[in-house]
Amino acid sequence: MKYGILAFVLLVTPLAAPAAHAADAMVVLKNFDFSPMDVTVSPGSTVTWKNMDGEPHTVASADGLFRSPALDQNDTYQFKFDKPGVYKYICSIHPKMRATITVK
Repeated sequence: MKYGILAFVLLVTPLAAPAAHAADAMVVLKNFDFSPMDVTVSPGSTVTWKNMDGEPHTVASADGLFRSPALDQNDTYQFKFDKPGVYKYICSIHPKMRATITVK
């Protein structure tokens, strides 16, 4: 009898849902702009930046948390955002290029 109860409990107990994975994002550097300029991701997400311009660019956070080397055309840079917050960044070579990553 106790095996029948155990089988019943196993059949009606839902399995734990797998952990939700954060959605990663891509930002393109083109025409001296970040596109999109505002990105929202979940904690644990990785953002990839890809330079599509013929000129070098960087990705540098205002708070110093992350900074890429100079990215030539088709180069990429990645950063994983673990903590919620608003992260403003620029191209340090072309400081008029500005954008924001929001992690929530």
